[in-house]
Amino acid sequence: MDEQASELRELMHNDKQEQSNKMHHTRVIAITSGKGGVGKTSVAINMAIAYAQTGKKVILIDCDMGMANVNVMMNIVPQYNLMQVINGQKKMSDIILNTEYGIQFIAGANGFSKVANLSADELEIFAMQFSSLGNADIIIIDTGAGVADNVMKFLAAADEVYVVTTPEPTAITDAYGIIKIITTELNSKDIQLNLLVNRVHSADEGKKISDRIITIVGQFLNFKVNYIGFVYDDPVVQNSIARQKPFIIVSPASKPAICIKHIVSRIEKVAVPETNGVSGFLKKFIGKK
Repeated sequence: MDEQASELRELMHNDKQEQSNKMHHTRVIAITSGKGGVGKTSVAINMAIAYAQTGKKVILIDCDMGMANVNVMMNIVPQYNLMQVINGQKKMSDIILNTEYGIQFIAGANGFSKVANLSADELEIFAMQFSSLGNADIIIIDTGAGVADNVMKFLAAADEVYVVTTPEPTAITDAYGIIKIITTELNSKDIQLNLLVNRVHSADEGKKISDRIITIVGQFLNFKVNYIGFVYDDPVVQNSIARQKPFIIVSPASKPAICIKHIVSRIEKVAVPETNGVSGFLKKFIGKK
């Protein structure tokens, strides 16, 4: 562990590779939600594939520690997962998988309550291994729902955070709750916070819900949240989940697929500071400025 910690500290003081290559910058996106069941993982998977379809090199990481299910929704049976990395048995490069969808995938651990709240040493191992992913254009992190310590670590370190909600009153309340925690308990001035409304029946419904949340956040938390878009409620989504294939692959011309493509297009138009990326993620993840 001492050797690993030393390597990570050295990495934090030596960003020459990323700093000397301004042409390549990894964008780190975290997808989260205040409660489960709002379609967060489906959004993360389909966003990753939509990004890959634009020619980007994309890595999707299932960081829902303890209740991972990204692999199930893509019909992938991983031999290894983040549990082996955190235990020091495998390197990140050993567990990363190429998929038929044009993205690379790192599986999370399912059924291990221990990894839902990792120790400082285990988080440091994860951070050191994360440093090997700097050749990606986009890293999408599917976090767990809610406010566990690990979830907060990922949200605080990412370049951008996307909070997924639905029109349900409980989902809206929980979305506001996690936004409040992000803006009051994390170093939120460094976080680009965005809202995505899933399972809407019209564009107007998505806009009204986002306006409501954004107005309340601005009024009571004095923080700006950006509305990034909506995804239609459509039977194709549930059908694709049952088939264990992403809806952007099953029905690329469907309303939800088109929504996801529009969202990715909008994200691409928003610049992120070049001080972020993988090295920026690591510095924030382990608490260095």
